Amino acid sequence: MNTRYLKIFSILVTIALIFVARLAYLQLFTDRYALNAANTSIKTEYIIPQRGVIFDRNGKIMVGNQPAYEISFTQALMRPDFDTLGFCNLMKISKADFIKRIEVIKKEKYYSKLTPMTFFKDLSREDIARVQEIIFKYPAFNIVQRPQRQYEVSTSGNLLGYTSEVNEREIKKDSAYYLPGDFIGKTGVEKSYEKELRGVKGVKYIQKDIRLRNIGSYKNGSLDKDVITGKDITLTIDYDLQRTAEEMLINKHGAIVALDPNNGEVLVAATGPDIDPNLFTGPNKSKNLYALSKDTLYENKPTFDRALQAGYPPGSTFKLLTALAAMQMGVMDEKTIFPCGGGFFYKGKRIKGHGGADPLIPSIQVSSNCFFTYAFIAIIKKYPGNPSKGVDEWKKIMSSFGVGEFLNNDFAVGARGRIPSGDFYEKRFKAIMKASGSQRTDFKNWDEMSTGAIYNGMGQGDVLVTPIQLANYVGAIANRGWYYTPHIVKAIDGKPNPDPRFKVKHKTLVDPKHFEPVLKGMEAVVLRGTARGLKSNDFTQLAKTGTAQVPQGKDNSIFVLIAPAEKPKIVVVAVMEHAGFGATWAGPACTVIAEKYITGDLKRENLYKKMITSSFMPEYKRQWIADLKRKGLYVDPKPDSIKQKRIKDSLEQVKQQKAKLQKKIEEETKKNNTAKKTVKQ
Repeated sequence: MNTRYLKIFSILVTIALIFVARLAYLQLFTDRYALNAANTSIKTEYIIPQRGVIFDRNGKIMVGNQPAYEISFTQALMRPDFDTLGFCNLMKISKADFIKRIEVIKKEKYYSKLTPMTFFKDLSREDIARVQEIIFKYPAFNIVQRPQRQYEVSTSGNLLGYTSEVNEREIKKDSAYYLPGDFIGKTGVEKSYEKELRGVKGVKYIQKDIRLRNIGSYKNGSLDKDVITGKDITLTIDYDLQRTAEEMLINKHGAIVALDPNNGEVLVAATGPDIDPNLFTGPNKSKNLYALSKDTLYENKPTFDRALQAGYPPGSTFKLLTALAAMQMGVMDEKTIFPCGGGFFYKGKRIKGHGGADPLIPSIQVSSNCFFTYAFIAIIKKYPGNPSKGVDEWKKIMSSFGVGEFLNNDFAVGARGRIPSGDFYEKRFKAIMKASGSQRTDFKNWDEMSTGAIYNGMGQGDVLVTPIQLANYVGAIANRGWYYTPHIVKAIDGKPNPDPRFKVKHKTLVDPKHFEPVLKGMEAVVLRGTARGLKSNDFTQLAKTGTAQVPQGKDNSIFVLIAPAEKPKIVVVAVMEHAGFGATWAGPACTVIAEKYITGDLKRENLYKKMITSSFMPEYKRQWIADLKRKGLYVDPKPDSIKQKRIKDSLEQVKQQKAKLQKKIEEETKKNNTAKKTVKQ
C-alpha cells in the first residue's frame, strides 16, 4: 500500500516538475508571456529630457534645442492583420525599404520584441502633421519626440562637439541609463559634460487592454518618474573673441588660445580649419560627419583640434623656460654671458643667430639661438659624466609647468606633447653607436651633439608642446611661478563649476626671483626687439616671438603675449603652420585678441584685415604635392577637357553676344539716320 501511494506521489511530483520546468522555459526562453504582458498589462514609455543649454561667459546662447521627431517600432505590438501597404504609403517608403528597416532593427545587438526601436529618423513637421492623424491604426509604431541640438553660432564646432546615437560600447558603459536609439555627446563639451547636459529620463507606466487601448496609468501614476531637464552650462569662452580668432584662422592651419592667468579660464580655443557646428544637425548629418573625417586634402583635417591635440616645436618661445630651468638648476644667472660673438660654434657645428656676447635680458630681446643653446648644454653637463641626470632634472622642472604632461582639464581631447628624458637620449645614442659599427657598451655618458639634444634649448630638437600647454606655461610665467589648470566650463546651472581640479594652485619648481629677468626680457621684445612693430598705445605687453623650423616647407609662426604687463588679465598664444616669422603672422593675431579683450574694440583694424584676408593654402598645396612626389604617388593632372570645352563655349557665347550687340547698335544707328532724313524732308 505504501509502495502504491509512493508511486502515485512520485508521478504527481514528476508532473509538477515538468509543469514548473515548462513554465520556467516559457518565461525565461520565449517571449510568449512577455508578449501577453505587453498586450494586456503595462507599457513603459520613456520621456527624453531636453539637454542643457550651452552659453558663453557673457550669456550668449551657443547651443540650444529644437524638437526632432522619429518613428519607433515595437515588435511585440505588431498585429497579424498589419496593413503593410497602407503603412508604407503613409510613410512614403517602398515595401522593400520597410522590410529592410525591420531586418536591420532585428539584427541590433540590444534588440528586444518589447523594446521600442528607432524605425525612422528626422521627420519634418509636415511629415508629423500628416502621420499623427493615422498612426493610431498601427500600434506597433509610435511617434517619439527627441530634443535635437540647435546651434546659434556658425563656428567652434570642435570646441562644442556634437551628439549622436549611442553605440554598443557606450551602452555597456552606462546600461542603467542608455537604451538603443538614445543620443550621447560624442565630442567637445557635449562629450566631456555629458552627464550634466543629458538630464534624467522620465518614465510613464500605462495600462493597456487586450485590444491595445490605453486604460489609464498603472497604479494611478505612483510609479511614474518626472523628466528632469539637463543642466545649463556656461563656458569660460568669450564667443566674440572666439569668433574673431576663428576668422583669423580662415585658410590657415594652426591655433589661437587665450586664457585668464588669474584663474585658468580659457577665453579662446580656436583651431584652423574650423567646423560649422550646424553641419552636425539635420538629415545630412551622417554625410557631413563622414566628409569632415575624410577631408585630408592639403592636410586640412578639420576634426583634428590643433589647439588641444597638435604637438608643435615651440621654437624661440621655449627659450623662456630654458632660462628659468637653467637659473633654477644653478648653471647660470641673469648676468651669465656665453661666447656668442658671431653665432654658435660647438664641436664643429655652427648655428646662425642674433646677438653677441650678451647676458639674459638682451638675449631674450634679440632671441639669441647661441645663448640658449649654451644654456641647455650647461643643463646637460651639470653632472659630469651623467648627462641623463641633468636632463631628468630639467624634465622635472618642465613637468611642473604642465609641459610634456596631460593637463587633466575638462576638454574632451588632449595630447601629452613631449619632453625627452635622459633614458630617451641613452637609447638614441645606443642606436647611433650600433648603426656606426661602434663596439661601445656603455651609453650613460651620451653625446649631446650627435643625439641632437642641444637643440632643445631653443625650442627645436625633440620638444613638442600643444597650444593649450603653451598658453598654460606662459600664464605660469606671468604669475611668476604658479597656474590654475586651464578649463572650459565656468558654471553649471548658474553655480560656479564645483570641479576641485580647477581650485588647486599649481606651483612650479622655479623660485619666483628667477622670473623677473625673464619678464624684463619679454618687455624688451616689445619695446626694442622682434615684436616692436606690434606695440600698443592702449596697454602694455610682454611677448616672445618664435619661428620654428619644420622638416618641409616654411617655418611655423609662433607668438606668445601677456597683457597688461603690470597686472596680467590675458595670455594669448598663436601657432600658424608654415607661415614664416612669428612677428609677421602669429604676432598680429595675438595682438588683435588681446586688444579686443582689454579695450573692447578693434583699434588696429589693419592687423585684423591682414589676418582675415591672407591665405596659406597655396603653401599647403605646394607641400602636399611635394610630399606625394617624394613618396612617388603624384600624377600630373590631365588637362580637363570638359572644363576647357566649357571655357571655349563661354568665349563663343561672349563672341555671339558681342556680335548681337554690335548688330543692334548698327540697326539703331541706321534707324536714327532714317528718322533724321525724314524730319529734314
